[in-house]
This record gives sequence, C-alpha cells and structure tokens, in this order.
Amino acid sequence: MPLLHGTFIRRQLTATRNQSAVFVLCVALSMVTLVALRGFGDSVDNALTRDARALIASDVRVESNYPFAPELDAAAQQMADAGRAQTARTYEFYSVVRRPAEDASLLSNLKIVEPSYPLYGAVQLASGRPLTDVLTPGKAVAEQVLLDRLGVQVGDDLRVGETTLSIADVLLAEPDRPVNFFALGPRLLIGSADLDALQLIKPGSRVAYRWMLRAADPADVDRITADLSTVADTEQVRVDSFRTAQTGVERFYRNFLFFLALVGIFTLLLAGIGIQSSLTAFLRERYTTIAIVKTLGATSRFVSANFYLVVLMLGAIGALTGMGLGLAMQWVLPALLGDFLPPDVKLVISPRSVLESLTLGMVVVVVFTFLPLYRLEELRPGFIFRKEDTPVLRRLPYALTVLAIVALFTGLVIWQLGEVRTGLYFAGGALALLLITAGLAEVALRLLRRVSLADLSLRQALRGLFRPRNATRAIVITLAAALGVLFAIFLIEQNLRASFVQSYPPGAPNVFFLDIQPDQKEAFAQALGSEVDFVATVRGSLVAINGSDPAPDREEQQNSERQTPQYTLTYRDSMQDDETIVGGGPLFDPSFVGPQVSVLQETMNARQMKLGDRVTFRVQGVPIEATVTSVRQRDGESVRPFFSFVFQTAVLADAPHSLFTGIRVPADQISALQNRIVAQFTNVSVIDATATIATFAAVVDRITRVIRFFALFSILAGLLIVVSSVYATRMARIQEAVYYKVLGATSRFVIRVFTMENVLLGFISGLLALLMAQVAAWLIMKYLFELDYRAFALESVALVLLTVVTVTLVGMVASVGILRSRPIIYLRQQSGEE
Repeated sequence: MPLLHGTFIRRQLTATRNQSAVFVLCVALSMVTLVALRGFGDSVDNALTRDARALIASDVRVESNYPFAPELDAAAQQMADAGRAQTARTYEFYSVVRRPAEDASLLSNLKIVEPSYPLYGAVQLASGRPLTDVLTPGKAVAEQVLLDRLGVQVGDDLRVGETTLSIADVLLAEPDRPVNFFALGPRLLIGSADLDALQLIKPGSRVAYRWMLRAADPADVDRITADLSTVADTEQVRVDSFRTAQTGVERFYRNFLFFLALVGIFTLLLAGIGIQSSLTAFLRERYTTIAIVKTLGATSRFVSANFYLVVLMLGAIGALTGMGLGLAMQWVLPALLGDFLPPDVKLVISPRSVLESLTLGMVVVVVFTFLPLYRLEELRPGFIFRKEDTPVLRRLPYALTVLAIVALFTGLVIWQLGEVRTGLYFAGGALALLLITAGLAEVALRLLRRVSLADLSLRQALRGLFRPRNATRAIVITLAAALGVLFAIFLIEQNLRASFVQSYPPGAPNVFFLDIQPDQKEAFAQALGSEVDFVATVRGSLVAINGSDPAPDREEQQNSERQTPQYTLTYRDSMQDDETIVGGGPLFDPSFVGPQVSVLQETMNARQMKLGDRVTFRVQGVPIEATVTSVRQRDGESVRPFFSFVFQTAVLADAPHSLFTGIRVPADQISALQNRIVAQFTNVSVIDATATIATFAAVVDRITRVIRFFALFSILAGLLIVVSSVYATRMARIQEAVYYKVLGATSRFVIRVFTMENVLLGFISGLLALLMAQVAAWLIMKYLFELDYRAFALESVALVLLTVVTVTLVGMVASVGILRSRPIIYLRQQSGEE
C-alpha cells in the first residue's frame, strides 16, 4: 500500500465539510489581524521614513518652550550667512481670533512662519498656489473649520491680537502637521512680517519656538546638529536632525499599532485554541473510519501521513484565506482611522509581509495541530467495538507541544515589540490570563456539575454541557478570555468618560483665561465684574535634587533619550481647599530659614524624593534652589489646577510669569464673554472647558472604535469553537433528540433543551469575563490612572446578556440540521457513531 492515497485524502476533505470549513476559518482568523497590521504598519513606516525631512519640514530642528538665547540665534544666523544652511523660524501658540466689530470669536492655534517655510514638503492650499505667493504682509491662511465656526470666508478680515488680517486662502495640510490628533482650536497661518503687530508674545506666554535648517550639503547635517547642540541650553532646548527627531505623528502610530499588534497576537493565541479544538472535532468524526482502515491492514504511519497532508492542505487554504482577508483589511483601516491617517500614506502590498504571513500561518498550523494528529497513532482498531473516547495521550508529547505553543507565542510578541523584556512581560500576562480563565472555568463547571435542577429541560441542558466530545472547557476559556479583554476596555472607557467628560462638577469653573500679564490683573478683574482667584504660572526645569540628576519618572524611563524635566511652577502662601498636607508641617514652616517648596505626593514618589531634600530649578536661565518642607495630596475629584511644586511667594514673584483664572459661566453666555474679554485683552487666551472635553471625547471614541474592531476577532475565535463543538457532537445530539422524541417529547421540548444549553454556555462565559474585566479595570483605574472606579452595574448586566444572546444564536443556527433530523431515519441507519 502506498504511503499516500489520493482517494482517501479526497474523501477526508469532503466527508466533513462543515468541520473542515471551521478549521479553515480558525487558521484564517489566527492570521488576519497580524497580516493587516503588518502590512498597514509597513505602509505607514514607509511613508514616515520617506518623508522624514518633511515631517519636521527641515534637516535640523531646534525647539524650545522658552525664547532662544542670543548665542543660539546668532549661531543659526551665521550658518545661514555662511551658506551652510537655509533657515526658517516659526512660533506656535494659542490665541483668540475674532471678526472685527462683530460678536464672534474663536480660540485658534496660531503658527507664525517666515517666508522660507517649509524647507521640505509643501503647504497645501485650496487654491493650489504656493504659500509664499499667498502669505504676504497683512494676510493669513486658515483651516476651513475656522471659517465655518466664525461664519467668514476667503477675503474677509480677522482681528488677531492688535492687528487686522485678511483671510487669503484655506489651509488643507502642512508637511510637519500631516494629521491633527487633538487641538484646542483650528490652525491659522500668519507671516512673520506681522509678528510684532500682533503683540501676542509676552513674558511667560506659552509659545513653541523653533529654528528649522536645511543643509546646503546633505553630508553636513550631523555637523550642523552638533554645532547647534554645543551652544544650546540642553535643559530648555532640544536639537534634532531628521534622523533623530520623533514627531507626535510617529509616536502615535508606532504606539497605536504596537497596541493593536498585541491584540492581534492575543487573537492568534485564542484562534490557535480554536484550531486545536476544531481539528480534534474533525478527527473524532473520522475515528471509526480510521479504526476500520487499521483493521484492514493500514499502518499508523499510513494514517498519520495522509491526515497530516489533509491538515496541511486545509491549513494552506486557511493561511491563504487569512492572508487575503488581512491584505483586504488594510484598505478598511484608513476608513476606521479617518483624520488620524496622514494624507500621503500609500497602501502597498509588501512582499516581506506576504512571505512572513505564509510562514507564520504554516507554523501556527503545525504547532496547534500536533496533539490531535499525534492521538491518531494511539487509536486502536478495537475502537469500532468499544467506542472508547479520545485515545490516551502520553505526557511527554503533550508537555513538548505546550512548550512549543508558549515559545511560539512569546517569540511573536518579542518579534512584534522588538524588545525582549517588554515582550516577556506581555507574553507572561497573556498566558497568566488564560491560566486564570482556565482555573475559573474549571471551578465553575465543577460547581455546575453538582447542581440539581427540578426542571427537566434545564437538567438535560446542564447534562449536555458535559456530553462526551463537547468542547465546553475550550469554549468557556476562549470566550471568557476574549470577552474579558473587550469588557475591560469598555469599562475603562466608561470610567474615563465618567471622570473627565460626564462628571464635571456643577459649580466648577468652565471657562479659563490664560496668559494674563501681571500688570493686567486689576483691569482684568474689573472687566469680569466678579471676585476671582488669580494663579501665577512660572515655567522651569528641574536640574538637580541634592546636587544630583533627578530620578526619572515612569514616562522618562520608557524614553531612551533623557530630557531635563520641565514643570509649570506656582507660588502662594496658603493651601487650596482641595489639598491636604500628608508630610511635614504647614505649607511652609515659619521657623525654617531659606527658600521653601511644597511637593505633590505623586511627584515626590516618582522622583524618589523625601522631606528635607534640596531641589534646584532653572527659570529663564536663573538657578533657584529650595528645600522641601511639606508634601501635599490633592482631592482626585477636584477640577482646580494643581502643581507639582509650590514655592513661597518671595521666591518666585520676581520671575517672568503669567496669570490664569477660571470662572463659572452659563453656557449661553460663554461666547459673549469671550468676545468682550478678547476685545479688551488681546493677549489673553480663553478656553471653553466644555468644548475641550467634547473634543477629547471624540478622540477617545475614534481610538476605542478601532480597538473594539480588532478585539472582535478574538470573540469570533470563541464563536467558531461553539460551532465546532456542535458539529463534533452532531451524532450524539441527534441521538439525544431521537431518544427525546421516541420517549414522547415534543419538538418544542428538544429546542428548549438545546437552547438552554447554549444559554448556560453563554452565561458562564459572560459572567467569568465580566468578573475578570471588573477586577482588571478596577486595578488599572486605581493604580494607573489613580481615579475612582465605578462598576457600571446595568451596563455590565447588558454585556452578559449580549453574550448569552450571541452564543445562543450561533449555537442554535449551527444546530438547525440536527433539530430537523427525523427519528426514523436515524433508527434505520444505526450507524453506531456517537
């Protein structure tokens, strides 16, 4: 007998088509998300790499939140004069713009640019004209959102600061701002010739200052970067070349795709369980055939070789299907991301991604199908007569397979992350989740097995969960783990909404006024016509603690490039209502001699500080040293501004600073108040907190929508196991249905038993998922976000009910053929299969 038999292989492929289809879908599902994300990530990386210079609009970028020192300005100008580089300066900040002599104003994101901007790439305008031809003195270019919200059009005037500008064109895109993730207002581009006339940049104003340089000789980029770094104050200034600069766009995409890749790997693991479960069900339906073939003289080698080929063929079909769906999904991602996607990203099919995907698919098939195929060698011809359950599996192959699965999963995580330590943490966490889920599922099923129910249909449904060959444990583990992740994301999102969007205190300020100059304090209070508390803000760099570099906080530890920590400081001599002292004496010790500072407890812990430490700040180049004499804790429910460091008034009062304040205003009066204040104080920025919260909520909605989309694929893995389990126990279910009917039961009773079995399965899975999600969400909210937690009981019940309905529908649809079986046909066949 030849080792491979074509007719035998063809019959195995066609005899159990439903199980074959489920197996193929599980293989495809294991690949689809990773293939889509791999290809999409390559497309984004190609765009970011190709446009690295355009993303910073230069070869070298120098940026600071403080005015540049004269030495740095001189060095950049000398390079331009010597012909080493072309330069451009920009200034970016928020300010309110308004229609002249009309009752309409809007907080906008202003960017002041020199005529040479941008040095790379191009600013896209609605007219198609070059920016240099449009942005002449007295002109401005605005985004369409600004025009719509102010009710103006091209050619109309805008009052910006102390001058009036004419809207010359509509801004479509900037090379160094290809997407807008979160902004408090629309963009307005203004030429540097109008900067002085605006009179908006004052001492203490929040401005992003930038020098941009384009090297005359591309080989001179690194040298220019080094030369500027030698004269730059590294505590306040960052100097980057296009090779080292990481823009917000790059950080967002790499972090976001990194997170989605983890979801994809988790889906692969769950789909792997589905592959193993569906193949086990597929082979169990062939046990009688295999036993007969062995009885007729076929060797175990013959059986294993033919079924290995069958599985590889089905796996290849699944891998190709998954790859095709993954490549197709790349075209869906831009629609999901919407405005978050840079306009110049070209979606391409990467040969490397295709090859990696096919290799990955076959590795997944081999690893997750080994155990079910290995069992075939233990199947004896006597199975025809004894109908024993699954052949006994020796421990060594089982242990080796589990190790191979763990190694594959861990390797994939490390491959995606490119970092061994973080990869091991995630892999360990995901495997721990599965182990916890398996433990909880085992406890729940054992408890259920002991339950005694009076209702006959419920009792039979409960017994059905433990039917031989039923994949109840695999279904519960897979569904509970996948749903647990999805439920946790939902609960965290709802808690963040409750904390930042929906629970804004009724009496709290909803309008804030920034960049008030000290000499405007009295006039500003009179203009508001009410008593207000002004808060001073001073920007400074933490340069030392007890003479040594400050310990990095959690965010800085994750960033390979250390920067001098920047803080917004304040001064006052009294506590706020939402603060309490948790260390030291009063806010400031009257008996202490020398400058004092009070530190927020979270900052104290992050910087590994203690009472009595000496902290050194640099404010506008001037060092300020103070001793920590108290530690404060703030009320987490308060919306009042909080500061990590609070100094005595005498220490910081003479430093360059600005003031801000906030008041409560009825929603219908905010616009009028903004117009009146900005007309009198052109440098003051007015922020409507309710509008800001709405913008934040929209961004969160967009991101969570994408996460949910990918998390749903892991749910599909569990549902496929439900379908596989129904097909695996098809004969046993038909037998049960026949016996029920022979004993006088109605079709309604049979349907009720099968329905209740699926209800119980969905309820157990949903309840375990909810339990794990509540615990995980509570831990994340309490220890990561440090916010109060709400369980959202009604929404949680709805999630479990939705799980029950979904599992029940899927299970019953898969059982339609079984429920339609006629008893007489089964009794005539007497196949002897369970």
